[in-house]
Amino acid sequence: MTGMQTWNMDDTPIREIMTSPVLTVDGETAVVEAAQTLREKHIGSLIVGEEIVDGIVTEADIVAAVSEEADLESTTVASVMTDPVVTIRPDESIRVAGERMGHNAVKKLPVTEDGAPVGMVTTTDLAHFVPRNRLQMASQPEPDVREGEYE
Repeated sequence: MTGMQTWNMDDTPIREIMTSPVLTVDGETAVVEAAQTLREKHIGSLIVGEEIVDGIVTEADIVAAVSEEADLESTTVASVMTDPVVTIRPDESIRVAGERMGHNAVKKLPVTEDGAPVGMVTTTDLAHFVPRNRLQMASQPEPDVREGEYE
C-alpha cells in the first residue's frame, strides 16, 4: 500500500511510551500500605527506592505474602520485593524493552537515568504501542473500499 507510515520499534525510544512520573516507596513501607497505594492508584507495581532502584514490589509479590499468611502491617516491602531489578534507559528502543522483558520473564521494566527511577514501561504499554503504530491509516482510501466498509 502506498501512503502508509512505516513503523519501526528500533527507532522509537522507551520515553515515548513510558509512564512518568513513577511511584516509589521506601523499603520500610508496610506491605498493607503498598497494597492500598496500588489499589488507589490503579497500578500494578511500585518502585522501591527514590534515588536508586532497590527493587520492585508488584501485585504478585503482595499476593505471595498473603498466601504465606504474612502479617501485612509489619512486613515491609523490602522483604517481599523483587531484586535485583531488570531496568531500561529512556533512550533505548521499544524492541530492546520487549526483548529484555521476554529474556527475563518480567512484565514491568523501571526506566532509569543514572540509576534513578524516571518511569515505568509494561507489557501493556507495548501491547498498546504495537497496533497503534503498526496499523497506521493510509493517507488516502483504497480505491476498492466504499465508504463505511470494513474488513
